[in-house]
Amino acid sequence: MDRLLVLSAQVAIAHGHRIEVTEQADPLTDEPVVLTLVDLDTGIRYRRAEDPSGDFSRWIGRVLRCTVTMGDAGAHTTLLVDPLGPGPTGAKVALREADAAADAAKAEADRWGGVDRPPMEESERFW
Repeated sequence: MDRLLVLSAQVAIAHGHRIEVTEQADPLTDEPVVLTLVDLDTGIRYRRAEDPSGDFSRWIGRVLRCTVTMGDAGAHTTLLVDPLGPGPTGAKVALREADAAADAAKAEADRWGGVDRPPMEESERFW
């Protein structure tokens, strides 16, 4: 599944280049925030001014599309990236996906009449 990254900087990365993305979950919105971006084909590293701290995830992908928007206040870059390999595997992301899968399984079990039904009484057998 392709990922869309929006960066508040002008970052020009060519189509087809492999990149390494380091993300951290925003404590307020729980959305991923890009901390560092490394173009593995050129070696150019882009990073935030503050040092990363806490739980973060690292994944590698290939750039499918890069759009740099120029302007005074609204300068930003939009990258469409195809993740290579397992994708982001941070602890918070994995737990969120596991919780969602468990909730879906419980809902499906409830829908099909899981273990909450009393067992049917066996009728007498005549031989």
